[in-house]
Amino acid sequence: MTVLEHPPVEKEKEVDNKALRIFLKALEITGGPRKLFEYRHLTWLPSLMEAAYVIVLSRDHQKMQADIAKELGLSPATVKNILVADEQKVKERLKEEIEGEEAGQIKTHVAGGLAKLAYQEIAQGRDNIDFLVSMLQSYLGDLAEIIWPLEVLSRIKGLDFPVEKETLAAHLGDLTIRGKQARELLDHLSYPLASPAALLQELAQQLRS
Repeated sequence: MTVLEHPPVEKEKEVDNKALRIFLKALEITGGPRKLFEYRHLTWLPSLMEAAYVIVLSRDHQKMQADIAKELGLSPATVKNILVADEQKVKERLKEEIEGEEAGQIKTHVAGGLAKLAYQEIAQGRDNIDFLVSMLQSYLGDLAEIIWPLEVLSRIKGLDFPVEKETLAAHLGDLTIRGKQARELLDHLSYPLASPAALLQELAQQLRS
């Protein structure tokens, strides 16, 4: 007897897969992972991933802003800013954002614009496999820096921020990041952590120390 996968699980995987494709395409539009590392923009990753999920849930699954905010653990204002972002203007501001004097979190409307551009590119069949292959071939070291933040973001999806150490330990305690136990890294962070970007930034600092 064949056991069929529960439809909600299939739907969740579909959303995850599409969001990842949009995230990678948005990363390509920014100039690739090396560009983000060159300008110390590791904290852009959670915002780009959040924007990718918002766009998928809105356009492919017709979810309302309030429902998206609740499902992703985002504020309604953040979801709204992503959805109303002007993708036609984002390329004009992207160079300014990347080369700004201070590394920081990408502005919500810029992340939203990038996700919209990425969605359009994929819808038009420009899901660039060559880019993904080139990343694997040329940016292997940089990809190692992307993989662990994505794993962290996957595990904390849906958490309400700010968060304390105990909550993060329950989700990340068994994770190993570049040879270090996440549980030990969490001992040295400053709590409460206000956002996923703050979590990634502090983890990155601990990994460098």
